[in-house]
Amino acid sequence: MYKVASASEYLVITGVGIPDIKIAKKAWVLPGQCCAIFDVSPVNYTFEVQAMSAEKLPFVLPAVFTVGPRIDDNASLLKYAKLISPHDKLSNHVKDLVQGIIEGETRVLAASMTMEEIFRGTKEFKQEVFEKVQLELNQFGLLIYNANVKQLVDVPGHEYFSYLGQKTQMEAANQAKVDVAEAKMKGEIGSKLREGQTLQNAAKIDADTKIISTQRQGEGKKEEIRVKTDVKVFENQREAEVAEANAELAKKKAGWAREAQVAEVEATKAVALRDAELQREVEMMNALTRTEKLKAEFLSKASVEYETKVQEANWELHNKQKAAEAILYEKQKEAQAQKATAEAAFYARQQLADGELYAKQKEAAGLIALAQAQGVYIRTLLDALGGNYNALRDYLMINGGMFQEIAKINGEAVRGLQPKISIWTNGDGGEGGAMKEVAGVYKMLPPLFKTVHEQTGMLPPAWMGALPNSNNVN
Repeated sequence: MYKVASASEYLVITGVGIPDIKIAKKAWVLPGQCCAIFDVSPVNYTFEVQAMSAEKLPFVLPAVFTVGPRIDDNASLLKYAKLISPHDKLSNHVKDLVQGIIEGETRVLAASMTMEEIFRGTKEFKQEVFEKVQLELNQFGLLIYNANVKQLVDVPGHEYFSYLGQKTQMEAANQAKVDVAEAKMKGEIGSKLREGQTLQNAAKIDADTKIISTQRQGEGKKEEIRVKTDVKVFENQREAEVAEANAELAKKKAGWAREAQVAEVEATKAVALRDAELQREVEMMNALTRTEKLKAEFLSKASVEYETKVQEANWELHNKQKAAEAILYEKQKEAQAQKATAEAAFYARQQLADGELYAKQKEAAGLIALAQAQGVYIRTLLDALGGNYNALRDYLMINGGMFQEIAKINGEAVRGLQPKISIWTNGDGGEGGAMKEVAGVYKMLPPLFKTVHEQTGMLPPAWMGALPNSNNVN
């Protein structure tokens, strides 16, 4: 009979004239040969793999794998024909096989990674799972044509991704509030605040750098200690294994020596000990029967105790996880409260600095306004005096009471000397009269003006007199 397979099928022939199996698209099926048809079209398998990360956090990994025979490799087709083709490709046997491989490799890989590494490196995690799964499927002649890993899902009772999403939303909202506040702060404070922030940020970066450097050094020391500990534990284990192997070898040698001695005794005393051996065998059978009965009883009891201990351990682990989550939540709230307090104190200091800056600015504005007013006042006086600087100076000195102040200072100096001056006159107005002393006081004015000029550089007004000519002074 001539058999022809369709486009997505192959013929597998066994029997007379075929050493193993023969795969073909079309062939003659001779008497004494058996022919079967198997489909090579790929099939979609949908799974929800439950795994656990390195932190003991469970999660669900929904995945869809398109798996089928590798048609471009004759050796893979032979494997598939021998191992898988007797079963329907949609049967539970094939599905369980593929699911078992995928779940096993996924759980092993997830157990070596943290939840953050799995979540952030989804692409790398997916690629590594595919490579390991494909490596196992090669022994069955199967090929992953396509695979799609959906979003990671929380296991009921362990809402890690839900809390992570809420944390991201809150951080985005808080960041938006911080951005709005920062924009207002920039508009109100200006360049001065920017300089202050630059200095503060530089100090903070230096402090953070020192902290991170210290942490890295501590982590390096801890890793070094851990490696040394692992090496020491491995050496101890190897020594224990060597000691155990030596003890086992000694036991075997003793057993072989004993067997040799027993064989010699049996050879010499076979006839005499035959009845005793038969009796011993009967007793041994009875003892074995009782032993098996006791083993069954103790095994059932041990199984029950084991299940009980496992449940108790799981319950205790669950309680510890909940307590740890509660402590972590409290620590997060305390950190948020401390951050809010620090922000409030920083804002108060900013407001105080703004108030001081505003007061200084107003004081400077007042001084500028006073200087401008004095400038307008002096310019107006100068215009009124026709631009005569000497007349303006004389007016300011008179108006400011400078001459009165000079006279007062000189008077205080003279009064400190406590002079006693008496003027006697008989009414004669001649040279010897009282007016002679008054004339003497009038003669003192030019030297006084000269002293003022030497000390201040200012000249007296013309109507008060002129400085004496230095050439005429003796």
